[in-house]
Amino acid sequence: MTASRIVSLGHFQPPKVLTNDDLALLVDTDDEWIRSRVGIRSRHLAEDETLVDMATEAAQKALANSGLLPEQIDLVVVATCTAVERSPNTAAAVAARLGIRSPAAYDINTVCSGFSYALATADHAIRAGSATRALVIGAERMSDTIDWSDRTTCVIFADGAGAAVVEAVPDEQSGIGPVLWGSEPDKGDAVVITGWDPTISQQGQTVFRWATTQLAPLARETCRKAGIEPSELRGFVAHQANLRIIDAIANKLGLAEDAVVARDVVESGNTSAASIPLALSKLVERGELRTGDPVLLFGFGGGLAYAGQVVRCP
Repeated sequence: MTASRIVSLGHFQPPKVLTNDDLALLVDTDDEWIRSRVGIRSRHLAEDETLVDMATEAAQKALANSGLLPEQIDLVVVATCTAVERSPNTAAAVAARLGIRSPAAYDINTVCSGFSYALATADHAIRAGSATRALVIGAERMSDTIDWSDRTTCVIFADGAGAAVVEAVPDEQSGIGPVLWGSEPDKGDAVVITGWDPTISQQGQTVFRWATTQLAPLARETCRKAGIEPSELRGFVAHQANLRIIDAIANKLGLAEDAVVARDVVESGNTSAASIPLALSKLVERGELRTGDPVLLFGFGGGLAYAGQVVRCP
């Protein structure tokens, strides 16, 4: 039987950094107010960089780290909720930039859980024999959706991209566990991006309560599906929504004391579908997670949708 594993990772963030002190010049806020509520210290914002630019940069790094050539990729999946162009989709545009020949290419939009959804669909395609090597990318230009006069949202969101190269392996070498995914669509209006000139808004307390009370059991169930106890995990990479949410879920999971918990939100803000691969790529690059380490990925947010899987680090 065929399974899949992550071969390599890559990430990209635009060079412009907006600190909390910078934001205090725009709206009625300050560093203490922001850090006490969401834990963010700074965030990266795109200027000339387009969504496709950022996705391509992350994908190029992941490809370079894999040692594979573009023509060896036969599937490109991009998770994003901020694509401007309806056609070609972001995945096709990235494939063209990279010189990937004749790939299946599609975008997926489940907002903040998008990367875990995209990774699951790539894994399913490989297991079904429809693909052999995939580029899975989470990329967002959230700054296009921000109302800079709304301090409840402008302090949170940011831009960036992360990517993974995924390839087929024998079943006994599987490196991507079964996905647990779902949604609560009756709460879907808690996070919305609406209109032709899109603006993001959210019911912060609704999202916070949902995330801190409902998601830890789902994260534990994800581990159960993968046949691993939370105490055996070497890392936990949740969607980087809010430091208080991340810590609340991590504390309820029963992780080992030395397990690595991604807290990239502090320096990168909330990059929606990009946040999980961005944070994971940084942890691997810095050597905080090592080859073969079991890591729980768990995305959640707009929809309200969620998805997670246990993966082995490349």
